[in-house]
Amino acid sequence: MLKRRIEEKFREFFIKPLNIIEIESSIITPAKVFEASGHVKAFREPMVTCLKCKKKFRIDHLLQEQAKMTDTQTEKLNLNEIHTQMKEHKIKCPECEGDLSQPKYFMTMFTTTIGPYSDAIGYGRPEAAQGIFVEFKRLYEIAREKLPFGAAQIGHALRNEISPRQGPIRLREFTIADIEFFFDPKEPHCPQLRNIEDETLHLIPAAQKQSDKKEPIEVTVREALKKYIKTEWQAYFMVLARDFLKELGIPEDRQRFIEKLEWERAHYSSQGYDQEIYLDRWGWTEVSGHNYRTDYDLEHHKEHSGVDMQVFKGYDAPVLKEETILEPILAKIGPAFKEDASKLVDLLRQSDVQEVETSLKTKGVYKAGSFTVLPEHVRFVKKRTEETGRRFTPHVVEPSFGIDRLVYTVLEYAYSKREGRTVLKIPRELAPTQIGVFPLVTKDGLAEEARSLHETLVKKGFRGEYDEAGSIGRRYARADEAGTPICITIDYQTLKNHTVTLRDRDSWSQVRTEKDNLILYLQEYFLYDKEFKEMGKIVQPNGKP
Repeated sequence: MLKRRIEEKFREFFIKPLNIIEIESSIITPAKVFEASGHVKAFREPMVTCLKCKKKFRIDHLLQEQAKMTDTQTEKLNLNEIHTQMKEHKIKCPECEGDLSQPKYFMTMFTTTIGPYSDAIGYGRPEAAQGIFVEFKRLYEIAREKLPFGAAQIGHALRNEISPRQGPIRLREFTIADIEFFFDPKEPHCPQLRNIEDETLHLIPAAQKQSDKKEPIEVTVREALKKYIKTEWQAYFMVLARDFLKELGIPEDRQRFIEKLEWERAHYSSQGYDQEIYLDRWGWTEVSGHNYRTDYDLEHHKEHSGVDMQVFKGYDAPVLKEETILEPILAKIGPAFKEDASKLVDLLRQSDVQEVETSLKTKGVYKAGSFTVLPEHVRFVKKRTEETGRRFTPHVVEPSFGIDRLVYTVLEYAYSKREGRTVLKIPRELAPTQIGVFPLVTKDGLAEEARSLHETLVKKGFRGEYDEAGSIGRRYARADEAGTPICITIDYQTLKNHTVTLRDRDSWSQVRTEKDNLILYLQEYFLYDKEFKEMGKIVQPNGKP
């Protein structure tokens, strides 16, 4: 449920405000899609096998662990260089200390066959993006053929990791949230930029990363766009990502954006930043990636499928354009070149008109392949046309989040201790259980009253839990450990004046409020961040004002 709540928060934060189209596409995808996208060639990692216990490992990870190399250093090594580093640092199997094989590349996409035909190869998608690119033309129609627009997908992805050893940080099957935001590269302005250009980001740009300076610089969005970030939309989504993580309970000083170096970037990326947060166990860990994919994906799918992925954008008013057309003079070319005439005509029609005209004026001849063209063989005609618009392939920026990593992150930052007890301070809107309903004791009608209230709250849409086992203090402790923000206690005073006690998870303070106002107060608390102390009269733990 915590994971689902994070996904819903993602929708509220990114998808709804920008009217992004959410889709769901298949996880098993025909091989041709990933051949076109470049993943078949690029999705691979260096692997070694222990010659003693036969276990397999990512050698770049072993170099980082045993030789204390950085991921930046290992990323740029080829197999021969990796082998040299293995021998130099005497890298051994982390399980049995056995010797390791020579490194080789291993494809990290799961391979399968589709249907009964063994030659129909398919791959488990390693990202959700390609389903969006394949459906681009239909999505563009849904967006009423207007740019910019975005499409998103939240769903499972599969990566055949060689040796995943970081719990939920590195999984073979995980949930990813991808947004592909399409815009006109000639009109890349982000209208929302004016609202954020004075805000600051913590960046480690590529040049600083290469000099091993790990302390981020703090720059405004305006300054970052001048020096460090290529597109306004990418900067905008990076600010949103920072604020999204803050809403999940991760303070800004525990976040940073670190730029990918050229050899670290994905094959489709013109510029990439990883959003990292600090985890006690794993150190700085990527939770989202922000890539400027330009027109790489759409152009490659166009090339491999033969489907035109360009869009047409009309001008406000038609534009008159004058161009020079090259016309071969067949009456002259035919007698001069005989059976080669048609071949020369084809070459001329493929030639650059300006280049031909300049060569004939300055040199008196133009070489078209092995043919020598003279001024008498062609004529140049001025032609006026009226353009109503232009055709182009949109560019794309992509924010991509690992949902499972966010679950782990929320749990770590929510974990706290108070007076020796565990309190899971999950942000109230993410809490799997919003409300605990407890009778003070299970006699004298208090349990029946509490059950009735619990049923009413559940029908009103709250995620509540009824608990009557153990002392009231023990039940409060259990609710604190589960991250339940509000506990409601039914006691003898409830039977007298229809009031209940509300207890706050984080402060352990209590207020007394009327049952008639309870649903309204709870809605304001969970939906509109109402302060706990505003929900009734403050009372002592013994129930007295």
